[in-house]
Amino acid sequence: MGSELGVSDEKILAVDDWASSALFDDEERTALEYADAMTISGRDVSNDLFERLESFWSDEEIVELTAVIAWENASSKFNRALRIESQGLWKRR
Repeated sequence: MGSELGVSDEKILAVDDWASSALFDDEERTALEYADAMTISGRDVSNDLFERLESFWSDEEIVELTAVIAWENASSKFNRALRIESQGLWKRR
């Protein structure tokens, strides 16, 4: 059974292993690699990664993806600092 966003519970549970999981296609792996590059301190978005982003998405779509990742990062830092617990929006079925 999948979530309301169309992502299966199986994929959500496998996201920690996105790089080696057969559940994710090249487009999804590229987006997840980009999220990691933006999120993990000391990492950067390489030219190769940016070229792969451009092979899947338009400039406008890359800006939107970047904004979503940045927003989630900011929300995570904000909530963690203020000890705001998860709202439980996703529950394994």
